[in-house]
Amino acid sequence: MTRLTYFLTAVGLLLAMLPGIAANDAERMAKRDAILAQITGAAMPQKELKITSFGAKGDGKKDCKPAFDKAMKRAAREGGARIVVPAGEYLLNGPIHFVSNVCLELQDGATLKFSPEPRYYLPLVKTSWEGTFLQNYSPFIYGYQLENVSIVGKGTIDGNAATTFSTWKSRQKKGQQLSRDMNHRETPVEERNFGEGFYLRPQLIQFFDCKNITIEGVFITNAPFWCIHLLKSENIICRGIRYDAKLVNNDGIDPEYSRNLLIENIEFNNGDDNVAIKCGRDNDGWTTNRPSENIIIRNCKFKGLHGVVLGSEMSSGIQNVFIENCTYGGYCKRGIYMKTNPDRGGFIRHIYVNNCTFGQVEDLFYITSMYAGEGMDNNHYTEVSDIYVKDLRCQSASAAALVLQGTTTKPIRNVYFENVNVDKAGIGLSFSNTEFISIKNCNLGGYAGVPTTISDKDKIFDKD
Repeated sequence: MTRLTYFLTAVGLLLAMLPGIAANDAERMAKRDAILAQITGAAMPQKELKITSFGAKGDGKKDCKPAFDKAMKRAAREGGARIVVPAGEYLLNGPIHFVSNVCLELQDGATLKFSPEPRYYLPLVKTSWEGTFLQNYSPFIYGYQLENVSIVGKGTIDGNAATTFSTWKSRQKKGQQLSRDMNHRETPVEERNFGEGFYLRPQLIQFFDCKNITIEGVFITNAPFWCIHLLKSENIICRGIRYDAKLVNNDGIDPEYSRNLLIENIEFNNGDDNVAIKCGRDNDGWTTNRPSENIIIRNCKFKGLHGVVLGSEMSSGIQNVFIENCTYGGYCKRGIYMKTNPDRGGFIRHIYVNNCTFGQVEDLFYITSMYAGEGMDNNHYTEVSDIYVKDLRCQSASAAALVLQGTTTKPIRNVYFENVNVDKAGIGLSFSNTEFISIKNCNLGGYAGVPTTISDKDKIFDKD
């Protein structure tokens, strides 16, 4: 057991012994700061390679994939390098496959524009799709079992996926169902081969089983599927990224089986979840048995479907998540959303929400153990416990301010709300199958103010 794991376990046990007392700010900050001390991101290489030296042209016409392949091979031979992409539009007929100890620097005015042609993203690579491990089309930027990889700069990553990949959702059911059947049957992963004819969209950026990652400053648009997928990876910084990614299922950042991650100063504008913390689906998640943990999300602006989501693929569990000092840049359907069902198992615990503001939402804070009505005949119930919410605000929640939906088998336990203020709400709170819920200084749907005194308008007794 590492020193960090020992410390966090000790704090968690202390809080679990005190079901009627919420974690105080000092405990929360000590736990958070112990995690922050472990997060460094990537070590930056000193040697510089200009992509134009390898034959790339920023004219939007020449295929620059061969130049990026050559630059990566040179960087591998030399033990690492910073690959610099100057201003211009660089067409890529296929993916960029990273090697260790490489920083891809997209300078101001530089655009990587990927071809929308699916055949360029073959052969298949090891990846994951909606929580199931398999082989599929390569993500557009991909790294597998690497260390010290980074993407930095003010440039743009344009998936250019509107004409092909973004049209595939209506055709994915066959592949989606087959992948889930293979997951449930525990088919060997090497036999789970998809790609052409299955219509499972690849991610824009995926780092799989990698350590020491930094993604900072870049602008992301037109992704084929999820924008940034951090799969079985650790020691990660995502900072200052900007989005205009509103194609189908363009989640902003999806950590999955990942740990020690800082997400900060992000301006989201996504066609789906802004941050969606996942941890494997069903059998794959239980077999992998590696929680997504030690994740800090702070100083972000949310805009899109949901601000922060935990689940629903979370069968290995999610713990130690801090959402702090965030606000909104536009509409979100839900602010904070945790979702699971009796297919999943696993746990969601030790989640801290502090000083976050939303504008108009459908629901401000929502936890459900019955997501999509699935799995109700199964018995893989999820433990949801130890959730701490303080200083959460929104202007309007058209459906509900606070919702907790547990199950009779595993109620949601130990949830603490303090200083939650919602100006207007359709429903203030809706709690079912819960235990040890604390509400302190909350105003859901406005403020009552000073009670009125009796007047002539009050008809209490008959005047006769």
